[in-house]
Amino acid sequence: MVCKKSLILLSCMMALCLLFSCKKKNENIELSNYTYKPVVQDSDDAIMLHLGFSTNMEDPRALASLLFQKEVDEKTNGRIKIVIHPNGELGSDSELIESVLNDTLDLTVSSAGNFGVYATKLGISAMPFLFSDFESAWEFMDSPFIAKINESLAEYNMIVLSHYDNGFRCVTTTSRPVKSVSDMAGLNIRTPPNQIVMETMLVLGANPKPYAFNELKEALRSGLFDSQENPIPVIYNSALYEEQKYLSITNHSYDAMPLVIRKSLWDKLSPADRDVLLEAAKKAQDEDRRLVKEQTESYVGKLKEKGMTIIYPDLEPFVDATSGVIDTFSNVYGEDVINEFRTIIEN
Repeated sequence: MVCKKSLILLSCMMALCLLFSCKKKNENIELSNYTYKPVVQDSDDAIMLHLGFSTNMEDPRALASLLFQKEVDEKTNGRIKIVIHPNGELGSDSELIESVLNDTLDLTVSSAGNFGVYATKLGISAMPFLFSDFESAWEFMDSPFIAKINESLAEYNMIVLSHYDNGFRCVTTTSRPVKSVSDMAGLNIRTPPNQIVMETMLVLGANPKPYAFNELKEALRSGLFDSQENPIPVIYNSALYEEQKYLSITNHSYDAMPLVIRKSLWDKLSPADRDVLLEAAKKAQDEDRRLVKEQTESYVGKLKEKGMTIIYPDLEPFVDATSGVIDTFSNVYGEDVINEFRTIIEN
């Protein structure tokens, strides 16, 4: 039976939105083989498509988006240009998604669960402890099951071009290390507005609250939160180690990230231009996945060098404690979707 606290959480989270961030001035940033050069104003002789996201230009989604930018520019001979807006300069994740919905932003890339306010089923890949490795997660995200679910975003003016990867989410804390489920009790933990992640934290005993990622470091610094959960590449690239002492490798939720374009724009593009965007988005997806897997494997050591204490808790009790989360969402997703979902993940 779903507890009363869970029902209250599920009923209110649909109305949650994150705080708007202050706009920041961009500077040229050299990254790997790509160069990020902010576009100050639209060009009269090119189609300018604006892409916004909440993380900085060190993040894999940024590097992948630079590749997306480069591919589109080359394949259209500069006729279509992708303008990148990082650091939440156009708003929080929720606001960026709403901007695409409302025709005021062309593209965004964000965690699948953040789209759940509109197309609830899109966050199903975040179910706790669903995947044990990246390859099985990617196979699921590239499946016809997810492609069918993606179609529900069209009702909200969004078309999914590809699936970036954000990695497996882990818990960081300042107050105490998380070595067992009991250590989760009472943690004031920041989460994205992801229904499944919030429910997962709730059944583990924490007090989850969504908050804008681009304002997270200040919230941790001020003591508004004593804990947060994010994938290892995000923790390192956003220097969350400066505010958090302990990292527990919980891998409690896989974080897929759809790259979406507004449907009202997509419908006006020629078939040839659509093909260019889809091909570029697929290359960007593959680059992002490669980088996230590589950084997940190598950045734990770097986080230790930065002063974090690394904990590898026994995950079996965490798995047991969260086993009922999928049942909590049966009414939300519908029995047919849940039954098909169970069949896929059990095979």
